[in-house]
Parts: sequence; structure tokens; C-alpha cells
Amino acid sequence: MNIFDIILWPFKWVVSAVLWLFHELFTLIGLDAASGWTWVLAIVGLTLVMRTLTIPLFLRQIRSMRGMQEIQPQMAKLQAKYKGKKDQVSRQAMAQEQMALYKEHGVNPLASCLPIIAQMPIFFGLFQVLNGVTGAAERDEGILVLSSDKIHQFYDGTLFGAPLFSTLRSPGDGNHTATIIIAALLVVAMTVTMFISQKQLASKNVSEATKNSPMYRQQQMIIYIFPIIFLITGINFPIGVLIYWTVSNLWSMGQQYWVIRNNPTPGSQAERELNERREAKGLPPVGKTKEEHQAEIEEARAKAAAGQRQQPMSKKRQKTKGIKDQGPLETGQDDVQQPEKAQGPVINGEPTTGSSSPVSKGSSGGKKSGKGKGKSGS
Repeated sequence: MNIFDIILWPFKWVVSAVLWLFHELFTLIGLDAASGWTWVLAIVGLTLVMRTLTIPLFLRQIRSMRGMQEIQPQMAKLQAKYKGKKDQVSRQAMAQEQMALYKEHGVNPLASCLPIIAQMPIFFGLFQVLNGVTGAAERDEGILVLSSDKIHQFYDGTLFGAPLFSTLRSPGDGNHTATIIIAALLVVAMTVTMFISQKQLASKNVSEATKNSPMYRQQQMIIYIFPIIFLITGINFPIGVLIYWTVSNLWSMGQQYWVIRNNPTPGSQAERELNERREAKGLPPVGKTKEEHQAEIEEARAKAAAGQRQQPMSKKRQKTKGIKDQGPLETGQDDVQQPEKAQGPVINGEPTTGSSSPVSKGSSGGKKSGKGKGKSGS
């Protein structure tokens, strides 16, 4: 037994114990003990138990991801501060400031990987248990909690003719064609569900500010790298392990869908969609009371009304702004231009002014003519 086996021994024991427990439970309700479907359900039960235990880690992952999104503006300033500085002192200073920023906001960049990291020991424990089924059946031995009878039942159990311990590269003693087809389908299902579960968090549940950050672009690369790695290495996974990982990914998809739909990241597309659904039901946006929302609506209406109100404008301002004169304005009598006085007839080369009425013109002309005669007579 090497060091790796010693480290994995407790996890192998847990895997064998949970498989035994669920197998006994399904046998008690009437399922065939030697049926492959009974062992498939036992593996599904193991998956559900492990994912239930990792719910606190999932919640911590969500909180950490949101914290990382909130400090993205500060991270961008920090990167701009040390841009182009590649000396050891600058790198160390930047790393120290980053750690101080993480500590101040209580975030951990590695927290997003916690659910996967926590499952890896169980994954490898199940992998070793299933890989040891053939040898244990030949030697008529048990594997930890699983007795020799249970090992023979597991060895004889198949899924559509494919043994649960067989792999895409090693079909085993069952139907080789069925094993290859089922293993290939499960490898594809595991890869696709993993990609979708990771894409969920990186598309709809991310704010616009985070999408423009360098860290987001790095996360986008990881979204594509991990499924490719599992697609390549999946040919070596037993069918039972492929079932475990596919069911785990389906759990992640459902769990993340619930969180994104009901508790989205502030400023994300998911939050906008949630607010639209709440608005259709007559509810205020997330994080606001009905009174606060109503006050915001009234304030927006007041601003819109103030922006649409037209102020009176004088002719001088109209000329300055290049607006054609359309006559006196209906409002604002102070800006209305008074009509110019009409000019009278021209006498002795000088225009006379006065009222535009004929009576005024006549009286004005008579006075001027009388004065002219008096001057000439004298």
C-alpha cells in the first residue's frame, strides 16, 4: 500500500459504506440485489449524499464569487498601478496589496473551486473501489464494508449489458458494443453537463463590470479547459464513476438555477430578469421596499415632466440659437416685442411719426402746416 492508498483509505471506506447502505435499502423495498439498476441507484444515492454535504461549500463559493466581483474595480486600479513593473519588489508589493484586499472584503479566490475539490477524494475513492471489483471477485474477497457476496453481485450487475466497473478502453466481460456505446454517451453527458453548470454562473449571474475584467476572461478559459480535460480522461473512468459525475453535474445545474433565479448577483442579467418578474407581479425590485420603489417612480416622473416643459424665449435668444421667429410667444409677456410706431408722411425730407389712424395724421399735418404759414407771414 503506497502513500496515495493510505490517504484515500478513509474515503474508500466511506464510499463502500454508503454503497452498502443504499444497496441494502433498495433491496429491502423489493429490488433485485444482483441487478445493475440497484447498484446504479446506490451510486446515485452516494452522489446525493455527497452533494448534500457540500451545500455549505457551495454557498461559500457563491459568496466568494460575488465578493470577487465587487472588488473588481479596485483590482483593476491595482493592476494599472503596477502595469509594466516586472521587478521582484513590485510583484511582491502587488501580491501583498492583493492579499490585503482579499482579507479586507473577506473573499478567497480559491473558494470557487471548493465544491469540486471536496468531491475529488470521494471521486478517487469510488474510482478505486470500482477498479478493485474484478480482482476482489476473482479472489472471492470483499472491499472494506462491501462483503464478498456484495462484490459478486456488483460484478454480475450490468447496465444494458455493460458492467458497471468497465471503461471505454476496457469493456470487460460484458457486451463490448453496449459497453463502448454507453461509456461514450456517459463521457459526453459528463462533459456537456459540466460545461453547462460552469457556464451558468459565468453568463447570467455576473455583473457587467466583472465581464470587462481580466479575471473574467481567465474564468472563461477555465470553463472550456475543464470539460476538455474530462472528455479526454473520461475514457479511463468506469461506468459507475461516469454515472456519479454526471449526476453530480445535474445536481449542480439545478442548484445553481435555483440560486441564480431567486438570489442573483447585483447588477447581473439574472437580477434584471428577476426584477422584471417581480414587476409583473406588482412587487418592488430586489432589496427595496414598496414605498422606496414608489418614491423613485415619482421622482423619475417629475424629472421627465420638468425636461418636457418649454420655457419662453425672447427673439434675441431665438436668433442666438438659430430659431426662426414664429411670432409672439403665448407665455411670458415680458419677452413679447412691442410693435414699432408707424411712420407718417415725409415733409421737408423728414419723416413724421404718430399714430397710424387717419385722424391723428390729419391733426398732426395741420399743426405743422399752420406753423409753416405763420413763419412765412411774419
